[in-house]
Amino acid sequence: MEITWYGQSCFRLADRGMAAVVTDPYDSTIVGYQTLKLKADIVTVSQDDQGHNYLKAVRSGYRLINTPGEYEIGGVCITAVQTNGRGDRAKKEKRNLLYVFDYESVTIAHLGNLSRVPSQTEIEALGNVNVALVPVGSGGSLNAAKAAEVVSLIEPGIIVPMHYSTPDSKIELTSVDKFLKEMGVGKLETQPSLKLGRGSIPKESRVVLLSYAR
Repeated sequence: MEITWYGQSCFRLADRGMAAVVTDPYDSTIVGYQTLKLKADIVTVSQDDQGHNYLKAVRSGYRLINTPGEYEIGGVCITAVQTNGRGDRAKKEKRNLLYVFDYESVTIAHLGNLSRVPSQTEIEALGNVNVALVPVGSGGSLNAAKAAEVVSLIEPGIIVPMHYSTPDSKIELTSVDKFLKEMGVGKLETQPSLKLGRGSIPKESRVVLLSYAR
C-alpha cells in the first residue's frame, strides 16, 4: 500500500483493490500548503475545524466518517475512537477522533489533532498498530515530548510525524526536529511517499519523514 502526505494532518491511503482514504482535508487559505483536489472512497475527520474538516477539498462520491464506531468499507476495516472532548474535560477540549485503518496487509493509526496522552483504555482500543501518523508540533496538538510518550505506548513499527512547521505552513507550529531529538533520531531525509506491506514493517520502531505532495 501507499501513504502520501499533503501537509498538516492530511494523508491519502491507498491499496490496490481496496477503498482509498483521505484523512483530515484542510482549507489551504487557513493552514497553507497547496489547494487540495483529492479523490477518495472514504474521508475521515478528526476534529471539527477547517484545518481538519474541509470537505470541499475532496471530490464528491466519498463516504464520510466523523463519529466513533467501527466500519467496513471497500475492504478496509476502520475503528474510530474518541479521545478529547468527553467527561469533565469536555468544556475545555475540542473533540478528537483517532482512527485505525486495517488494510489486511498493514494497520495505520491516524491520531488526528490529539492534544493529550490517551488513556490505557483508548490505547487498547487501537489494537496492534503497524504505522502511526502522529502530530508532533504543538499548536493545539501534542508537543514533541508528549508525542514521543504516545509512540512508546502504541509501539508501532513505523512513525510518521505530521502537524509540524514547514515552509508552506501558515499555522504557528514547532519544527519536527524537536520530536526527532526526543526519539533519539538524527537528521533524516524525506521521501515522497511510504510504500509498504506486511513484510516491510520493521521489528524495531523507526521514524519516516515524508515530504508533502505539491
